[in-house]
Amino acid sequence: MTPSADGEALAAEIRFPDTDERPAILVRLRHLFDCDADPHAIAVRLEADPAVAALVAARPGLRVPGAWDGFELAVRGILGQQVSVTAATRLAGKLVAAFGAPLPGQGAFGLTHVFPSPEALVEADVSRVLNMPRARGAAIRAVAAAVIAEPDLFGVGQGLEAAVARLKSLRGIGDWTAHYIAMRALKEADALPAGDIGLMRALDAGSGRPTPRELLARAEVWRPYRAYAAMHLWARDAEREAAKVGR
Repeated sequence: MTPSADGEALAAEIRFPDTDERPAILVRLRHLFDCDADPHAIAVRLEADPAVAALVAARPGLRVPGAWDGFELAVRGILGQQVSVTAATRLAGKLVAAFGAPLPGQGAFGLTHVFPSPEALVEADVSRVLNMPRARGAAIRAVAAAVIAEPDLFGVGQGLEAAVARLKSLRGIGDWTAHYIAMRALKEADALPAGDIGLMRALDAGSGRPTPRELLARAEVWRPYRAYAAMHLWARDAEREAAKVGR
């Protein structure tokens, strides 16, 4: 994917032998890059909070990145629990190498394996292979079993409350992970992982971080686009953290 010269569009190069699958691929690409968002409506709503309005002005049109596959996003969310992004990425790479199906020949862009299917992980000893807590391995197996039993588990259009409740009923899926999956895989624009440390840090204006309860209360003015406010706050937090490293 590359942006157009005017920055108003994305150009996609599709390398897939079955041309009949291209419409489905395009649907996934629109989902992945949040192409159906309305940046103007989102900006108007988020401007109700002056602090967030400044962030929107700094990064107009910021989207919520989607996911090519809901199961993959859910597994990556579990791998990312209580570890850094770098550590989670490393774990995901080890998971794919151990349980993913190898691509025939040389895959495009240096890819060698596809992400493991639910069937490949439902009985896998992920914790042993990745040297991580057994509870997280059990959570991955539970999600794999749930997807096999309910293929529409990550279907778009469930509604935020129903989707979060459905996800939280699974072993090892708490509120943060459920909302993270909802905002990225299920395209729930009002999802908000309120207990996220990055969001609370970003809202610290010098008098201390808000509690999750205080964050939720403040977020009422962001509805129904709380996920977009979260993206702006994460961007601010990343900028602040990078500035600390550069000192």
